[in-house]
Amino acid sequence: MSEAHWEYRVGLGEDVHALVPGRALMLGGVQVAHHAGLLGHSDADALLHAITDALLGAAGLGDIGAWFPDDDPRWRGVDSRTLLEQAVQGVRQQGWEPVNVDCTIHAQAPRLAGYREAMREAIAAALGIEPPCVNVKAKTAERLGFVGRQEGIAASAVCLLRRAAG
Repeated sequence: MSEAHWEYRVGLGEDVHALVPGRALMLGGVQVAHHAGLLGHSDADALLHAITDALLGAAGLGDIGAWFPDDDPRWRGVDSRTLLEQAVQGVRQQGWEPVNVDCTIHAQAPRLAGYREAMREAIAAALGIEPPCVNVKAKTAERLGFVGRQEGIAASAVCLLRRAAG
């Protein structure tokens, strides 16, 4: 069966950033109250980066590093929602549309339960889908590894695309 006959595609994305003092903590397009933020060229929103990679991967369009290189000054300090929205445009230009996203944030601290709904809404808006089509989970590392020692935060995401109508 040729590729044109496949109606759905799945992509997986992952990202990790170190926690450092003096930066705002951005996760899922939402500023989270915490004493440290994520280190990176953009705003370092690990969750949106994982979703962007999942989306691009599902469409067969490479990864976030190819689209938005960290040595390009245009992306310095940029809001990661901008990166995600541009990736969505590229995916739609290839004839695909997002169906849903399921993602997980791995962070020992801060507690994220109070931010999940705002994250779902921000992610859904960037993807052009309804909030019930976005799921955000938060897990600790039970004090194990770099996440457990609060040295960084990791995120993973799975995205389902379908062939756009028309």
